[in-house]
Amino acid sequence: MKLKTTTQAGGVCIAVKVVPGARRERIIGLLGDALKVAVSKPPEGGAANGAVRDLLAQTLGVPVSNVEIVRGHGTPRKQILIRGVAEAEIRDRLKTVVEQA
Repeated sequence: MKLKTTTQAGGVCIAVKVVPGARRERIIGLLGDALKVAVSKPPEGGAANGAVRDLLAQTLGVPVSNVEIVRGHGTPRKQILIRGVAEAEIRDRLKTVVEQA
């Protein structure tokens, strides 16, 4: 899996490409070194950002409060910081989901 992860103080940062306005929330797969996700919420008012946080928290088994968008609030490409899970565990959990997509 070519997902780029960076360990930072307090968590692990991953790149995400978001497709808002989809029929359902799901992880599509990889787009280069970023995780591509689709959410049904529109990009207006931060609704899509909230849906991305919810989807990643559920997928990784962490509270939503442990998933923070650190860059790209208004763009489809985002950097997301995930706390409470080791980098290897994030890769393992996402690898399983990406392979099923």
